[in-house]
Amino acid sequence: MKRKNRNFLRRREREIKKRLARDNFPDHDGPVMNVPNIHFEMAERTRAIGCGGIGAIHTLCDNAGLATTINRKVNVFKRHVPYFESDHVLNIAYNTFTGGRCLEDIENHRNDTSYLDAVGAQRIPDPTTAGDFTRRFGRSDVIDLMDAINETRQLVWDRTIPMRDRQVAVIDVDGILAETTGECKKGMDIAYNGIWGYHPLVVSLANTAEPLYLVNRSGNRPSHDGAAPWIDRAAELTSRFFTRSIVRGDTDFSLTANFDRWTDSELGFVFGYDAKPNLVKIADGLTKAQWEKLKRRDKNTSQGESRAKPEKVKEKIVEERGFRNLVLEKEHVAEFPYSPAKCKRTYRMVVVRKTIQVKEGQKHLFDQERYFFYITNLTEPTPAEVVFLNNDRCDQENLLGELSNGLNAMRMPAGDLNSNWAYMVMASMAWTLKAWFALHVWIRKDRSKLIRMGFRQFLNTVVRIPCQIVRGARKVTYRILGYTKWTRTFLSTFGRLRKMSYG
Repeated sequence: MKRKNRNFLRRREREIKKRLARDNFPDHDGPVMNVPNIHFEMAERTRAIGCGGIGAIHTLCDNAGLATTINRKVNVFKRHVPYFESDHVLNIAYNTFTGGRCLEDIENHRNDTSYLDAVGAQRIPDPTTAGDFTRRFGRSDVIDLMDAINETRQLVWDRTIPMRDRQVAVIDVDGILAETTGECKKGMDIAYNGIWGYHPLVVSLANTAEPLYLVNRSGNRPSHDGAAPWIDRAAELTSRFFTRSIVRGDTDFSLTANFDRWTDSELGFVFGYDAKPNLVKIADGLTKAQWEKLKRRDKNTSQGESRAKPEKVKEKIVEERGFRNLVLEKEHVAEFPYSPAKCKRTYRMVVVRKTIQVKEGQKHLFDQERYFFYITNLTEPTPAEVVFLNNDRCDQENLLGELSNGLNAMRMPAGDLNSNWAYMVMASMAWTLKAWFALHVWIRKDRSKLIRMGFRQFLNTVVRIPCQIVRGARKVTYRILGYTKWTRTFLSTFGRLRKMSYG
């Protein structure tokens, strides 16, 4: 970072700390927010954009050779007049990355000369052309696009993830329903809950919260439909970089026909397993000595004095009105060997026994026991650690929520299954680019915060940086016009990724 920028940041930090000091109150009576004498006028010489963070991402994509890789692997055009495949892909990805929620939002950037200068473009495709681009994709083209992104992804991993973090890759797999109100979208169908739409499969890397593969499917398909080949692809991708890979999922993904094959290839797995009558019978027959109390990890990791817990309003209403209520009393965990019908090997079956109090109001009626099963080929972790490892996959729900609501990648704006699949992959690149930027952050604590940060918060703190755009003969200068607490991290990270070589 330049000394001028460093000194400027120190002054800004001192200014904001002074204004926010506890003893610094306004010198007037009345509300803190006053209405000043506001005027609007057009700037004749200064041109600016509100999403200055796009400059860092554009530099990252260029240094990593993302556009070159996409143009080499994805071939849907016979002629480039004038746009290449990478122009369309990055156009849609950048639209989402800067806060666009649909293809029509591309028009805002297309008519902004400052934005065009900022990304070094004479022009960019309009929304109609972008939609037509997605309709050119077949199944193999979408797979080629994901392979191009993953090829670049490995370059980013190789330059940014330290050796101490390359031991175990944790792969999460799940499905998500993408509702659509359209009536003419080919490939959609009725899901199990009566919703019309599609049912995408999401295979992601828990270490960096990146979606590795997105697969669009008809709405009536079950979660596990066609999942095994994509798990294999993800395992092959991570095996080139990590020492070992572990895949985890809920009961739908206990694909027993693949267990022996995955074990032979040294792919670890932890899946939930249906509480079938034969398993419940085995669990009932376990001796008292085989069970041990399951102690959940402490959720409160904050330091200092903890606040008093607020009253549970729901619990109080349930008791007052005499509703039937299920209250978890205690948990125990055990394990036993088990060989599924489609397997030749024997695996560890971990079982959690939950003792639940059934109440009506404040009256205790009786206790009941419920069993939850987990199957794994991992030999090192204790039964409790197996349970926690599988439970941690719930963090993927945050990723699914971000893809669906934060980025609107599951909007399904095109006319058929493959075109919507292509749009989903391109729009989800915004989250991938966020993760790549976070991996370049030098300070480990800040890197972890950015990786786990929600997209809207990331958008408002890192992307929406107001910048003046100054176009010179050999460079484009982004002059930052605002300040946030992440500005220092942003500038230092940009300096790092600008110098980083991916050759």
